[in-house]
Amino acid sequence: MHQLVTKKSTMNQEKHNHIQHLIKQLDLSEHIAQFQSFFSRENSLYIEGDQELHFRYIQALDKLEFQAPPKIAHFYDIKAYLKKRGVLSFEQIFEIVKVVRFFRFMRNRNFDGIIGEWMAKFDIPLQLTEVEKYFSSDGSFEENLDEQLFGLGARIREHKNSIADSLKRLMASKKLSGYLIDSQVHLVNGEETLLVRGGFNHVLKGAVIGRSSGGFFYVSPDSIIKTKEKIRYIEQEREAIFYNYAKEFSAKLAEIQPFINFIDKEFTRFDNYQARTQFASAKNYQLIKSQKDSKIILSGFKHPALHNPKPINVDFSKNILMITGVNAGGKTMLLKSLLASAFMAKYIIPMQLDDTKSHIGSFKKISAIIDDPQNVKNDISTFAGRMQEFSHIFKEKSALVGVDEIELGTDSDEAAALFKVILDDLIKRGQKVVVTTHHKRLAALMADRDDVALMAAIYDEEQRKPTYEFMQGIIGKSYAFETASRYGIANNLVESAKKVYGDNSEKLSLLIERGSQLERELKQKHQKVDQKLEQLAKQERSLKEQREALFKELEEQKAALKRSYEVAIGEAKEAAKANDSRAIHRAMSKANKKLPQHKEEQKLQRNITFKEGESVKYHSQKGVIVAMKKKDEAIVEIDGMRVRVKTKHLKHTKVVKQNPQTELKLNITKRSGLKCDLHGMRSDEACEVLDKFLNDALINGWDEVIIYHGIGTGKLSFAVKNFLKAHPRVKKFEDAPQHLGGFGAKIVTL
Repeated sequence: MHQLVTKKSTMNQEKHNHIQHLIKQLDLSEHIAQFQSFFSRENSLYIEGDQELHFRYIQALDKLEFQAPPKIAHFYDIKAYLKKRGVLSFEQIFEIVKVVRFFRFMRNRNFDGIIGEWMAKFDIPLQLTEVEKYFSSDGSFEENLDEQLFGLGARIREHKNSIADSLKRLMASKKLSGYLIDSQVHLVNGEETLLVRGGFNHVLKGAVIGRSSGGFFYVSPDSIIKTKEKIRYIEQEREAIFYNYAKEFSAKLAEIQPFINFIDKEFTRFDNYQARTQFASAKNYQLIKSQKDSKIILSGFKHPALHNPKPINVDFSKNILMITGVNAGGKTMLLKSLLASAFMAKYIIPMQLDDTKSHIGSFKKISAIIDDPQNVKNDISTFAGRMQEFSHIFKEKSALVGVDEIELGTDSDEAAALFKVILDDLIKRGQKVVVTTHHKRLAALMADRDDVALMAAIYDEEQRKPTYEFMQGIIGKSYAFETASRYGIANNLVESAKKVYGDNSEKLSLLIERGSQLERELKQKHQKVDQKLEQLAKQERSLKEQREALFKELEEQKAALKRSYEVAIGEAKEAAKANDSRAIHRAMSKANKKLPQHKEEQKLQRNITFKEGESVKYHSQKGVIVAMKKKDEAIVEIDGMRVRVKTKHLKHTKVVKQNPQTELKLNITKRSGLKCDLHGMRSDEACEVLDKFLNDALINGWDEVIIYHGIGTGKLSFAVKNFLKAHPRVKKFEDAPQHLGGFGAKIVTL
C-alpha cells in the first residue's frame, strides 16, 4: 500500500514538473501567475471531474455579479485535528466561519438556474451558527458576549491607563528631567521604557531593557512592574477562558465533520470557477473549453506574452502543420500560440480570441520540443538531445507535439529523410504535430500528404522586413540573405554568399518566391471579394429590416383604421334604431366624427444620410452638424454647446445660422431627480449610455442627476468615476446617501 502511494505521489510530481516546464516553454508564466492571483486559496490548474459540467457552471457564474470570496486557508490541518478530537485555534475556527458566511451570502442572493440550485444545498447546522456569533467580521473574538471576559478586559485597560499615568508623572519629574533623552515612551521587547543617559540610577529605579545606537539606556521603571504583573495574571485568566471556548467550539465542530468536509470541497470547486470568471472579466478575456476532437481553429488569438500582437488566424484541422518562411518572422511564436491555446482550453484558462469562430480540440498531453538540449552539464549534443526527446513522444497517445527548428543539429538531407519517417509514424500513433522548419526538402516530402497542412511566414519585399502574418497552403522562403543584411552583415559579404549559393538554387528560390507572390495576389483578390460580399450582405439586411418596419407600420395603420370604422358603424347602427329623425341625424353626425380625418399622407423617409454643415433638429432643439464620427453618430452644435448623438434621433430642418456667442445664458427652471441605471452593463457600453444621458440632461436643463452603477467587482464603478472626472460639464460628484443607493450610486452636479 505504501509503495502504491509513493508511486502515485511520484507520478503526480512528474506531471506537475512537466506542466511547469511547459508553461515556461510556451511563455505563459506571467499569464498563469496573474490568473492564480485571483484564487482565494492555492489550487491546481486542473479541475477534477466532468469538464462539461464544470464549464456549464463557469458560464452560469460568469453572467452573475458577486463579490470575490476572502482569502481562505486549506482545511488539511483543521480536518486532521477534528478527526483526532483535538482543539482548534481561534484562527483555524475562523477559517471555517469565513467559508460558511460566504456561502450564506451567496445563498441569500437567490440566484436563478444551476448556481441558485447549488447554493440552496448549503444547509448550515445549528452548531456552526452557535460558534459563528462569537467572531467579528475581522476574526476578533466578541468578548462582550462573555461577562467575565468583558470584566477582565476592562481591568486590563485600567491597569494600562495607570502605567501611562505613572510614566507621564516620571517624565514630568524635575529630578529625572536632566537624564531624559526625549519625552516619549519606547516599546522595547514588549516593555514600556524611558530613554535615559548614564547616571540615571541616582533618581530612577528600574530594569535596563536595552541600549540605543547612541549608547543611551532603555529603562523600565520599577513603579510599573507590579502593575504589569497584574496584567500578566489577568491575561493568563483570559487565555484559560479562551482555551475553554476553543475546546467547546472544537467539540461542536467535530460533531459536523461531514459538513465541514463538504463545504471544504465545494469551496475549492467554487474557487476554481470564480477565479476564471473574475480573471476573464478583469482582463476582458474569453472562456473556452476543449472539444472532443483534435481540430484547432484559431480566430483572433493573441498570445498573452506579446504586447500589441497581430491576431493569429489559423486552421490546424489536419494531423501535421509545417510552418516555413522568413527568419524572425514569428514561426516559433505561432507554434507556441497553437500549443498555448490548447493548454489553456484544456484547463479552461481565459485567453484572448474570438470564441465564436474558434475551436480547440482535446489532447491527453501537450509537449514542446523547443529548447536546445545541449549544455556542459548533460554532456549531450543538440541532435542527440532532440532524438532523446522524440523517443519519449513515441510513448504517448493522442498528444499535441510542437517541434521548433526540426532540422536543428544535423545534416539537412539526412534529417529530411529521418524526420519524414518519424512524422509518418507519429501520425499513425494518433499524434498531432506542428513543426517549424527551413528544410524545403522535408516540406516537399511531406507536402503530398492529404493530412499535412503548409503555412508560410510572409516577407514584405518593399519594406524589406517580415510582416508577422502567415499564408496557408504554400512553402515559404527563408530570406536568409535579406535577414543578414537587416541585422548588420556587410552587403559585399551577402552578395558573395549569393554567388556561392549558386544559380540553380537561386532559380528554385525565385520559383518559390513567385509562388508566394501569386498566392499573396490571390489572397488580396479574395479579401476584396469578401469585402464586397460583406457590403452586399449588409445592404440586404438593411433593406430587409426597412421592409419589415414598413410592413409593421402598415399593419398597425390598417388595424387602427379598422377599429375606427367599426366604431363608426356601431354608431350608425344605433342611429338606425332611433325613430326620431333628429336623433338619427345627431347619431349619424356623431358616427361621422368617429371616422379618421383625411390628412395629407407623409412620405416615409428611408436611407436618410447626414453631412457636416447640415441643419438638423434633435428632440425640441435645433442645431448644425459640425462633425460625423461614424455613419450613425454625429456631433451637433446647439446654442454654442456640442453634443454627440445617434443620427436616428436627428431630423433635417432649416435654421437661421447665428454668429457664435462667447456667453451662454439659459433661462430654464432647474430640476433634479433624473436617474440613469447602468446595472449589468460592460464598462464601454455604460460609458456610451452615460454620455448620451448627460447630454440630454444638459439640453433639458437638469442641474443634478443620480447614476446607479452598483458595487459588484468595482470595475463598473471605477469606469464611471473616471468618465465623470473627464467630463467638462460635470461640476462635482459624490456617493449617494444610504437611502438612495449609498456606494452603489453617484449624485452628479452639472
